[in-house]
Amino acid sequence: MMRTDTLLVFTNLPDAESAQRLAAHLVESRLAACVNILPACTSVYRWQGVIESASEVPLLIKTGAERYPALEAAIRSAHPYELPEILAVPVQCGLPAYLGWVAQETTADDSAP
Repeated sequence: MMRTDTLLVFTNLPDAESAQRLAAHLVESRLAACVNILPACTSVYRWQGVIESASEVPLLIKTGAERYPALEAAIRSAHPYELPEILAVPVQCGLPAYLGWVAQETTADDSAP
């Protein structure tokens, strides 16, 4: 098994337009190598004591662990929710070439190999 510092980060946005805008910003800023924008889903949750239901657009964000603090800050500053869902799951193994690509694309310095 190959050790990896790759993270898969989940968040949800209220609509496709805000999801696209955030995804583009994260990739352009090299905070994410790739962002998958999934079809809208229905989320059911308790918020401030009330059961709520909302249509949301899930994002799957691939990044390096060292970029997580900046990624979280970018999501929080652009996110319309008072309390956005931001969950990071470590990737334990994966295709080495893909993991290398994620690391390369999320390096802050554009001249990195």
